[in-house]
Order: sequence, then structure tokens, then C-alpha cells
Amino acid sequence: MCFENENIYPNCSVITRKIEVGGLTKSELIQKLQQCSILMNAYGEKLLADDKFTTSDTKYTLQTVELTVGDLGFPDGATTAQIFKKASEIGLELCPLELGPYLRLEYLDQPEDYSGNPLQRNQAPSGSITIASEILCEDDDFPKGFYLRRINGVLWLRGYIADYLHVWNPNDHFIFCQTDI
Repeated sequence: MCFENENIYPNCSVITRKIEVGGLTKSELIQKLQQCSILMNAYGEKLLADDKFTTSDTKYTLQTVELTVGDLGFPDGATTAQIFKKASEIGLELCPLELGPYLRLEYLDQPEDYSGNPLQRNQAPSGSITIASEILCEDDDFPKGFYLRRINGVLWLRGYIADYLHVWNPNDHFIFCQTDI
């Protein structure tokens, strides 16, 4: 994690990935997740089932960058709106919502959550990676997006809820898209 100005994105270490997205229907995508033994929570299932969750008929490639809230220059954390605004200002884009399942299918070697800490309510779980994507519904009880996690050797594609006041911790990981592939 980097906090000094010279160590804020893009001048800090990040993880980049090229992910192929699209080409599957929603039901084919769900079937592929099941075939790979990827589990989902109720929020993830709700997001996938919603009519606003759409898939592309055509395959395309996205360049993603994984960084922390601190890497964006927020040593004390930030709200979702602050994080998304800062990312946009420095040339990062929100990911299409359909990236979540495809990224989960590609990123099969995600490290286990080693924290040993009990899950704290209203915080991103240790070891999780949140995919920065457009929020489909402002309703506080509707999932805002996906995050990836590995728990006891099991890969998860999970949905999350967070209201506009939620402050993400500086060590929380996010994935954005880069336009310069």
C-alpha cells in the first residue's frame, strides 16, 4: 500500500490482468460458474438474476488493474463515490458488471484469506477484491456489485451492499478497467 504522493497510482505496484469477457448467455455463464464449483451468496445470485444484468454476445478483452483505496490517495479510506471519482480523474474506468463472473472464472488461484480475523460487519472481508462497476440500483438493500473471495479453498463470486455513506478501508482492494490496452 502506498500513501506518499509519489507512490499513488500510477506510481505504485498494482496487479494487471487481461480478461476475455462476453460470448455466453446469462444461463451459460451461471452454468459455467457451477461447473467450476464457484459458489455465490444471495446478493450475487440477486445481481445475476436481475434484468439489468446483461451479457455481451460478442467476446471482447478488458485490461484490468487491481489496487487499494490507499493507492488512490486515500490513506484514511473513502466512500464509493470518492473512490470512483478519483479513479475516473486518473484515467481508470468502471468495469462492466458482467466482468465479475468472467474474472472469477479466470482468477482461480486467488490466495486464501489468511487474516484469521472474524468477519467484521460493514467492512470488505480480508482478502476480498471488489470489482468497481456501475451501480444498477440506488436502493440500499440492492447489491451494488461483485467481489471475489477464496474461503477454505472455495472460490466465491459474491455480491455486496453498501450505502453512499460507507467508508472503504485504505487496504481494501478494487479492480478497475484501463482503456490503454
